[in-house]
Amino acid sequence: MSDTDTSTPRAKVLWLARLEYRFHAWRERRARRRGQTPTVTPFPGYGAPDWVRVLGRVMIVPPVKPVGEGEYAAVRGWRSFVAVPIGYAQVTVTIAGVAHEVVADRGGVIDTRIPAQLESGWQTFTMSVEGGEPVETRAFIVSPDVRFGVVSDVDDTVMVTALPRPLLAAWNSFVVDEHARQPVPGMAVLMERVVRENPGAPLVYLSTGAWNIAPTLMRFLSRHVFPPGAMLLTDWGPTHDRWFRSGQAHKLSNLRRLAEEFPHVRWLLIGDDGQHDDAIYTTFTDEHPKQVVAVAIRRLSPAEAVLAGGRTAVNDHAAAAVPWVSDEDGAGLLERLEDVGVVGAAPA
Repeated sequence: MSDTDTSTPRAKVLWLARLEYRFHAWRERRARRRGQTPTVTPFPGYGAPDWVRVLGRVMIVPPVKPVGEGEYAAVRGWRSFVAVPIGYAQVTVTIAGVAHEVVADRGGVIDTRIPAQLESGWQTFTMSVEGGEPVETRAFIVSPDVRFGVVSDVDDTVMVTALPRPLLAAWNSFVVDEHARQPVPGMAVLMERVVRENPGAPLVYLSTGAWNIAPTLMRFLSRHVFPPGAMLLTDWGPTHDRWFRSGQAHKLSNLRRLAEEFPHVRWLLIGDDGQHDDAIYTTFTDEHPKQVVAVAIRRLSPAEAVLAGGRTAVNDHAAAAVPWVSDEDGAGLLERLEDVGVVGAAPA
């Protein structure tokens, strides 16, 4: 059977992926004829003293009057989705005075590991495309001495979505900006407390959301005083063998990658019971019990659970190798983590 035979499901998906790429290529040609040029939208990454994971996306963004100032202010909601992704764009990443040439993927996403000699903590560097103006970005460099880190889900964990799952992505991406979103009560305090008690600890926001909404999410986290962290999202659309990318596979593969990259770090995993976080964290904990310090699962309210399509079954995990706690908000989870000794008790 030939690769072009569309009689099999895999062939049909492969054909759809090719059609998507051709559609974006056509949009790119039209945009360039209008004189529009690509730019890089950077996302916070992470790394170690001798390497850095660089994240970003190359797009042609529709021109619009300025709507704000500051980091990520230029790309909002629906504009991220009508922007034209520039597949296989060549990007220059300059770190500590050394230029590295990298290539974006088919969807314009840059996710690459580059060797570099950097000090621990937040470090800045630049990215540019087609000789354009360099754009500053940053990454959190984890010291070899650090033994604690945090991985947190986003939707329904740090941000209340309160929407049926089929409508969630479209509403969050096309309609609502960060001013209309609501944080989960107490979650910013929990994050800040954990990071403050563990200086140098990396914080990673791991979500099944699309890269398109990263600018809005970063503004939301900043506006509601969440500690800054790396952002690991995914991409929409078909792949060579699937109609849509698997959110569960995305989360689990990134957790496994973090375990491999930082074997000396034990992670606090934070999620909710409205998706598959419990199952994902259970799998990862079974595989890497020595690299998980605890799991904290936020319980959705009855109304939130209905909109989320129900709750996933969360066991009591009494026999788990690590502490496993749950509560309804950040304040409750903080108390549960204090009870098991993961967070120091607050002064009386």
